[in-house]
Amino acid sequence: MSLPIDLVYFSNRSENTKRFVDKLTDLSWRIPLVWDSENPYLHSREFVLVLPTYGAGRGSHVIPSQVKKFLNIRSNREMLRGVVGTGNTNFGEHFCKAAEMISAKTGVPLIGKIEIFGTEDDVKTIKERLRLLYDYEL
Repeated sequence: MSLPIDLVYFSNRSENTKRFVDKLTDLSWRIPLVWDSENPYLHSREFVLVLPTYGAGRGSHVIPSQVKKFLNIRSNREMLRGVVGTGNTNFGEHFCKAAEMISAKTGVPLIGKIEIFGTEDDVKTIKERLRLLYDYEL
């Protein structure tokens, strides 16, 4: 069975974002930790992006460079349908800033903000929002 929308995520070496995505599904696609400009990651189906915020949500490095490179590929950006942020509430007003920025720039919905790798309630909430927005059954 084909899912109506894919989950694409970026997770750094801590793998906190990966741990959250793994709670949602065992079928997801990871933006590579090491970006290969000669062979960039292309995604050909509609997707929701899950990503962390870098730099405590401040400065020019809020969005991981791999995610910037991924979304700078027009065909990838055109398939983006929503975004989920992960982060640390210690960032205060900058909590999940990367997801907010991508949502604002691309016009896709910000589906949710998750503390570090999420609670069971976070998993239920995101699953329900994906189901409502995209008929996504996990």
